[in-house]
Formats: sequence, structure tokens, C-alpha cells
Amino acid sequence: MTDLAVLYEHPLWFAPLFAALEKRGIDVAKCSPDGDWNPADPMPPARVVFNRIAMSSFLRSDEHPIFHAMALLDHWRRSGARVINGADVLAIDASKARQLSLIASLGLAIPDTRVVHRAADVVEAARTLPFPLVVKANIGGSGAGIVKFESLDELRAAVADGSLPISVDGVLLVQDYVPARDGIITRIETLDRRLLYAIEVAGGGAFDLCPADACVVPGLGIRMTAVDPTSELSTAAERIADAVDLDVGGVEVMIDDRDGVPRFYDINALSNFVARPLDVLGWDPHERLVDYLVEQIEKAR
Repeated sequence: MTDLAVLYEHPLWFAPLFAALEKRGIDVAKCSPDGDWNPADPMPPARVVFNRIAMSSFLRSDEHPIFHAMALLDHWRRSGARVINGADVLAIDASKARQLSLIASLGLAIPDTRVVHRAADVVEAARTLPFPLVVKANIGGSGAGIVKFESLDELRAAVADGSLPISVDGVLLVQDYVPARDGIITRIETLDRRLLYAIEVAGGGAFDLCPADACVVPGLGIRMTAVDPTSELSTAAERIADAVDLDVGGVEVMIDDRDGVPRFYDINALSNFVARPLDVLGWDPHERLVDYLVEQIEKAR
């Protein structure tokens, strides 16, 4: 049986991963979520399956694979494969509402949020929050589905003319707009539920702060800097990763400029890492990731 299968849909993001695996001589099956599969087929594609399905896949195709991949990954797990970032992790990745609930259950601060599934409920939810606020799609990616509103009248108009964000699952978050201190968010990447590295991302108010895209797309004006997070932040990120059972993924946090409180707001199970890591970090995290994958393969044999 093949040692490793990678399930992915983005055509470019995983070239560095595949190059690192090839360098180490690891046999890899590259699996697309498109096509069909047989629920009665007991044979997984490999001993270890690495899930790399991105939430932003719905931006690239109306017929996105997010929910289909959850069922497929669960089937492969039942067939005996060791699935890295499996169906349960993907389900958390696919719900900002579930992410915030989990984070809050750990006693960590989050942006004040209301969750609704009807546009008709957005205005009433907003009455309990200060302005400005944001309305977010429950399933987003690369900053998609986030709109800032300055007043209740502006929000009412968006509800009336149907210009609210749309989430592919129909769920919306009405959320306090947190002014990030110095316009910076911190993304803490974890591997095997422990700190791998962290970067500060200064986005100038932009919502799309995807580190894999930001430093390779000209003109975005996004600056990324490697940092050593405080023990408070790194410990919190590791607690979140433990609670999610996250094999590899990022946790995002910002310091609320109004009160200095770290507010955690996103769990991202697709750690395809920062672009040009040697420039930003001085080392390539793919090497550590491949070490982890080799360990999982050895355990699965």
C-alpha cells in the first residue's frame, strides 16, 4: 500500500510540500476530491491520508468539495487509514461559530459575537452590539465574506437589498469590530499540537491576511514578520490545538486596542505555511512537517 495520500484541490499551494516529500523519497498519492467514491470500498488510498482541503475552495468553484471531503475523510478513517486533520477537524475548520464556541469554552477571550442563520435576524442581533461591527460568513477563506458596517441604518439597507455576506452553509456571524493594536494580527502555527512558529501580519485594515498569498501577490501592502509569541499566547494556541485535536494548523489572535485583551478569532486547519518561508522565517517549516509525516507513516505500518 502507498505510504501517504494527500487530498487537496488548490493547484499551486502544495508544490513546496510535494517537493519536500519527493526530496525525502516518500511515495505519495495525489488525490483530488472530484469524482466519485464507493462507500462500500474498504481500501483507503494510503496508510496515512493528509487532508489539505481549503475553506477558500468555495471561491474557486461553486461546486466546492468541503462537505464532500468530510464524508470521504471519515470513510477513509473507517477503512483503517490514519487521517491527519480528519473529518472532525475539517468540520471545526468549516464553522467559525463552532471555533468561537470552542475557544470561549477554554476561558479565552473572543470578539463579542451573535450567530444567526437568517438574514432577517441580523438586525436584531446587531442591536446587542456596538458599531462599527462586522458580518461574517460562517465558512470563509482568504478574508472572503466579511463586511464592516458603521451604523444600524447601513446594516438595515444591506439586509433590505440582499447585499449581506453569503455563507455556503447559510450561517452568519454578527460580530464586534475589534480594533487590532497597531493593525497587527498574530498567526501561531502548530504542529502535533505544539508551537511551530508565529508571524505578525500587518494588513492595513484588510481582511484577507492569508500568509500563503500575501507576500506573493503584488500590491497587497501586507507585511509579515516572524515573532516569538508570549508564553500566554503560545500556551493558549496549544490548548486550542489540543481541544480541536489539530494535527497541523494555525490559530489567529489580535490584541484589542481598547483594553489590551488578546482575542482569539480563527482556527485554520490548512497550514500551507507562509510563502517564501526562508525570507520571512529564515527556515522552511515543510522540513518539520515532513518529519512529522514520516513519524505517522512509521506508526501506521
